[in-house]
Amino acid sequence: MERRSFVKKSILVTGGVIITGNSMAASMKPSADRLTILHTNDTHSNIDPLPMNHAKYPGMGGVAKRMQLIQAIRAVEDQVLLLDAGDIFQGTPYFNRFGGKLELQLMSKLGYDAATMGNHDFDGGLDGFLAAKQHATFPFLCANYDFGRTVIDGQTIPHQIFKKGRITVGVFGVGVELKGLVPDSKFDQTIYLDPIATANEQASLLRSKGCDVVICLSHLGFEYPDERISDRILAKSTSGIDLILGGHTHTFLKEPVVELNNKGRQVVINQVGWGGIQMGRIDFELEKSVLNGNKPLIIK
Repeated sequence: MERRSFVKKSILVTGGVIITGNSMAASMKPSADRLTILHTNDTHSNIDPLPMNHAKYPGMGGVAKRMQLIQAIRAVEDQVLLLDAGDIFQGTPYFNRFGGKLELQLMSKLGYDAATMGNHDFDGGLDGFLAAKQHATFPFLCANYDFGRTVIDGQTIPHQIFKKGRITVGVFGVGVELKGLVPDSKFDQTIYLDPIATANEQASLLRSKGCDVVICLSHLGFEYPDERISDRILAKSTSGIDLILGGHTHTFLKEPVVELNNKGRQVVINQVGWGGIQMGRIDFELEKSVLNGNKPLIIK
């Protein structure tokens, strides 16, 4: 398949899990050439919904309601990828009590296909991450962290290729600089590699392996007022990436943002805040050369 030039359109899906499922079932028919990408970021150990007295998001989020929403989408879509852009750990007593094991057990139950590591996924140290990871049935994709001299050597991979119907999808992960953000003892002898050079290498490799769609799971942050590498800078400085699913800055985007890469081709960027309050949905229609840039699925 030739690389598409994407056209963006929006489908607003709100009002709760049952309504969301019914509205999609009524409006969308399964297609062998549609890839549905669901994604989260910065869930931060939020297993339960936020409390009803929360100032901004009362009663929103929660793994159980996310599961219902995922199941509703899978019931009407044949090719679904479920991805996470990092910071799975830290934020509620569940992490303090279980050290990340519960979070990864639940993500496995939800059927996540892959995740990348955020800076808070180092909060239990590399030994803690290793203990928790044994409960994950999905890979962690980390292309710009070299763990070769640490206890988690071989526990992550740079990328994964998925076959969804006739669509071949390559997914890789890049993370934020840990020095100064995470105590040195937590990441030990991890070597940080330049995310732009790494992303170019990974995208080129995945294209050479026949991937129709290339996705970057990024925990770099959406944008900054200074020159720090962000998702927007990454998009502009690379080629071969179709979609960047971001995290770290807890940015709630009303719809995906499009940037032009260094070859003048479109790159779509999306991020859905924090806490599991929203889940992103992106639909790639390959035959029709259409990207459905869906507004966030609100979990309430």
